[in-house]
Amino acid sequence: MIATEDEQKKMMATEERERNKDRDLETRPSYRFPNAVLQTSFGRTEVIDNTLNPDFVQKYILDYFFEEKQNLRFDLYDVDSKSPDLSKHDFLGQIYCTLGEIVGSSGSRLEKPLGGIPGKKCGTIILTAEELDNCRDCATMQFCANKLDKKDFFGKSDPFMVFYRSNEDGTFTICHKTEVVKNTLNPVWQPFSIPVRALCNGDYDRSIKVEVYDWDRDGSHDFIGEFTTSYRELARGQSQFTVYEVVNPKKKLKKRKYINSGTVTLLSFSVESEYTFLDYIKGGTQIHFTVAIDFTASNGNPSQSTSLHYMNPYQMNAYAMALKAVGEIIQDYDSDKMFPALGFGAKLPPDGRVSHEFPLNGNVDNPYCNGMEGILEAYHQSLKTVQLYGPTNFAPVVNHVARYAEAVQDGSQYFVLLIITDGVISDMAQTKEAIVNVSVVLLGPMVELDGDEIRISSRGKLAERDIVQFVPFRDYMDRTGNHVLSMARLAKDVLAEIPEQFISYMKSRAIKPNQDPQPCKSKDPALHTQI
Repeated sequence: MIATEDEQKKMMATEERERNKDRDLETRPSYRFPNAVLQTSFGRTEVIDNTLNPDFVQKYILDYFFEEKQNLRFDLYDVDSKSPDLSKHDFLGQIYCTLGEIVGSSGSRLEKPLGGIPGKKCGTIILTAEELDNCRDCATMQFCANKLDKKDFFGKSDPFMVFYRSNEDGTFTICHKTEVVKNTLNPVWQPFSIPVRALCNGDYDRSIKVEVYDWDRDGSHDFIGEFTTSYRELARGQSQFTVYEVVNPKKKLKKRKYINSGTVTLLSFSVESEYTFLDYIKGGTQIHFTVAIDFTASNGNPSQSTSLHYMNPYQMNAYAMALKAVGEIIQDYDSDKMFPALGFGAKLPPDGRVSHEFPLNGNVDNPYCNGMEGILEAYHQSLKTVQLYGPTNFAPVVNHVARYAEAVQDGSQYFVLLIITDGVISDMAQTKEAIVNVSVVLLGPMVELDGDEIRISSRGKLAERDIVQFVPFRDYMDRTGNHVLSMARLAKDVLAEIPEQFISYMKSRAIKPNQDPQPCKSKDPALHTQI
């Protein structure tokens, strides 16, 4: 066969490459550094040539949800060619973790050994997380109005204002509504605070529309007028530029001599930067998780399938599933993974005394369990030894956690109590008093304790913030048998309010996050209180 001129050139080039390859194999060392690339479940980093210690530049933006378990996997490869097919490259190792595990590490920096290759040390990977700085400023402002239109036949007006943020498409989204000031044409509204992000989405020149209404009991509020401004204009503070004419466009069209329907004046304006939940976690604040489990007889006999404590040899019971679902998320924010686990409402051996505050591990001096597995093991052992009884008293376990919380007031620790119960509370008055008096988050199925609408009070004293989250436990028992999905929903709803409650606690005590986080320390044994 006779080769063409082009084919001969290709054959010569191939032979030259092979000779060069042979020379390289003879002269270079028997080892070489990999061309590293990190493969993630949501993207792929750049390749860094010829190194055993790659420092990847590529970053990824993920939505972070404290209340969800966000699983991540990182795979590392040695790239030998331009092929996008990773099966054609050498696998160097992998890790599994959660986003919460990274965020909850000291300084939001997680160092973990790579695995995935049996019998081989694959090195370590260092993962860091940082929160995007998306306009954390919060604006506080106060307005008054003068000579607003009279709308009520037998009185004056009951004015209030509604603030709208303008959107990219020209539409408006409501972002704040003031209180109603009754029977006046010259109202002075209370100061209010609003995140700058909510007011103008960080665009200081974006239009802010303000509408003024006369409140009516039936909801058919009368429109008085409107005006527009901007964050930049408001930020100038009180001046001649921050007196706004309230104009009713329909009146302006109808009446030739119409000037306005009154004026609104900015009385004060200030801005301060708000700290976020992640600022405190990155600064080293630890979230200490305590669980309290209901061992009252209303749960049913643990040997029967209708009981929430049913000891099924093939799968976890309802209590264990709920505990695992919530605990696996919140444990990422506690460095030593040691958690107090308590029970209440049971008769204890050997004398059969009723206790509403007993350690699941049987150790009165040290009720801590090692991780979620330790809690579950202690729970199952307790089921075998105690007798379900009653009544359903919450106050003792709330006060137990309160003793820990009261010893730490500097913001370095935050305490969360999860109560898993099926019954109606028996000591409501005592429990309310315990919750009002301490800085503890209580998560449990008692709607009367949830302060979303009305703040908890005891003996005329209001709880300083909403620190109870109500979750109707039985509503999450999936009848189709998809327990993984139902428990994920349970955990999400149980934990949804924690970041907001956390921030409320820190703000109420003017505690700022630590800017120089120290290595996490184990819990102080001195805090181990006698039960």
